[in-house]
Amino acid sequence: MVKLVAIYRKPENVEEFDQHYNNVHAPLAAKMPGLIKLEVNKIYGAPMGESDLHLIAEMYFENKEDLTNSLSSPEGRAAGKDLMGFAGKLVSMHFAEVL
Repeated sequence: MVKLVAIYRKPENVEEFDQHYNNVHAPLAAKMPGLIKLEVNKIYGAPMGESDLHLIAEMYFENKEDLTNSLSSPEGRAAGKDLMGFAGKLVSMHFAEVL
């Protein structure tokens, strides 16, 4: 199993970001073919106090091919376009293998 991990830094307007993420972006991402599970985690702090992170989203796929195909699908492109529009400067994306 593999996953696409999106790490979001804190936005200037958390309420506006959360509204868009929950009502627009997450529903778009949930439509991506081959997606097994979408897990979203809200960061509330760090061992040394505050964190500069806001969310970590993990999208699980059966294998690398399914993940690649999903990203290039119409649904994946729509989610990617939306992501760059509202969070392009805040997000870093990573591929990971589940051990």
